[in-house]
Amino acid sequence: MKTAERQFTTISGVPIKPLYGPGDYPADSPGEFPYTRGIHADMYRGKLWTMRQFSGFGTPEETNRRYHYLLQQGQTGLSVAFDLPTLMGYDADHALAAGETGKCGASICSLEDMEILFAGIPLADVTVSMTVNSPAAVLWAMYLAVAERQGAGWDRISGTLQNDILKEYIAQKEYIFPPRPSMRLVTDTIEFAARHTPRFNPISISGYHIREAGSTAVQELAFTLRDGFEYVEWALQRGLAIDEFAPRLSFFFNAHSDFFEEIAKYRAARRMWAHAMRDRYGARQERSLKLRFHAQTAGCSLTWQQPYNNVVRTAVEAMAAVMGGAQSLHTNSLDEAYALPSEQAVTIALRTQQILAHESGIANTPDPLGGSYLVETLTLETERAAGVYIQTIDRMGGMIAAVEAGYPQSEIASASYRYQREVETGARVVVGVNRFQSEDQPIELLRVDDSAAAHQCQKLASLRARRSNQRVAAALDALRRAAEGAENTMPHLLEAVKAYATLGEICDALRGVFGTYTETAHL
Repeated sequence: MKTAERQFTTISGVPIKPLYGPGDYPADSPGEFPYTRGIHADMYRGKLWTMRQFSGFGTPEETNRRYHYLLQQGQTGLSVAFDLPTLMGYDADHALAAGETGKCGASICSLEDMEILFAGIPLADVTVSMTVNSPAAVLWAMYLAVAERQGAGWDRISGTLQNDILKEYIAQKEYIFPPRPSMRLVTDTIEFAARHTPRFNPISISGYHIREAGSTAVQELAFTLRDGFEYVEWALQRGLAIDEFAPRLSFFFNAHSDFFEEIAKYRAARRMWAHAMRDRYGARQERSLKLRFHAQTAGCSLTWQQPYNNVVRTAVEAMAAVMGGAQSLHTNSLDEAYALPSEQAVTIALRTQQILAHESGIANTPDPLGGSYLVETLTLETERAAGVYIQTIDRMGGMIAAVEAGYPQSEIASASYRYQREVETGARVVVGVNRFQSEDQPIELLRVDDSAAAHQCQKLASLRARRSNQRVAAALDALRRAAEGAENTMPHLLEAVKAYATLGEICDALRGVFGTYTETAHL
């Protein structure tokens, strides 16, 4: 195709002009409202981003060993991957857990498992992120109980609970309860954190999974920010003041392969959040206006063909996240199109971050692409396009109404279809997939066998025989009564986990009050 005939666009379809000039964008400085160029004046010159590799597999014992290894290799924060039964609120001995225990993350069934998961890891000194949503309040209660037993005061622990249930209905589909009771649980955690855990983020509003489901960068930004507005509005309706909880809201974005579009997306996110917090919700504290985010390189960009190419993809995507001002970062491993990362693969992924931090020079100045005609204009274009989506959802009555109508789900499905058609027709090149194919080389893979399930089931049987089942029953009954009313459920969840009620038992108690959710198909 001749250059004159070719259409130059980002992955999202935003046209790229042949040339950009200084008249295409406004100027501001890092650390100044609306924080387009970064939330701190010195950014990484003052402190590097947290290197937080998402990890977990098999039993809590196996995952604990991986955490100690990663910390020894220079990782600076932990991020917990839970298996599918845990994410869905089932114990390892439940029939629906068969074949899934420990396969996509660590199996956590009780406080005992959480104690094992963090054995030898000082929670007062290490930040921990937990990727869990529908049963997030339960897992967080376990975490808080472990911190207590370590002597780590709740005022000292820091980390993030993903806890973003709206994106589950939009994209990932790992939900248990209907949207409104689920939002009540999220609001319970936000309120409890505002009062008791001043350094812990009770929610990480996640666009990552929206992008992994096939959205464009613009859709990822718009739906994520609008989810954030929904959480803000529920907390305000609870009676919290905006500046009481907004500083502890955090975000989680995808770092995809279109280098300049991703950088523009992060810059636009900061601008849009700052303006919304100040002008839409009346926040006055500077910390309430600053959007802080974690980034993870795009799992959906990785290929099983020529897996070593994924090292390069991850490096490019990680560089975009850093140049876009991420506060923490996970770099995917080369083998993740096949399986959970092997020790060798995750070490290469971590080394990628360390090379960027210490050898590339990109951390030496805030927003190194600030003033780029292309990036500045893309930032404004991304903000404008995302704003159109947000206005549409506002007119629908908010994100829950939009989800129930199937609006974001439909938009993502259409974008995913368009992208796949581009790959299949060759209009979009994916190296090793539709061009430059070659015979693949075998790689060593991590394999999780069924011994993890047997081990977890044995521990559950032993726990139920040792604990006070009378205390468990009383705690679960109190939790049900709180769920039926308007009381914050967190104190009752804490009592239940400390009595060693299991995750499945607690979620069953809540299922009995809230019911479960089945999505309505929208054609």
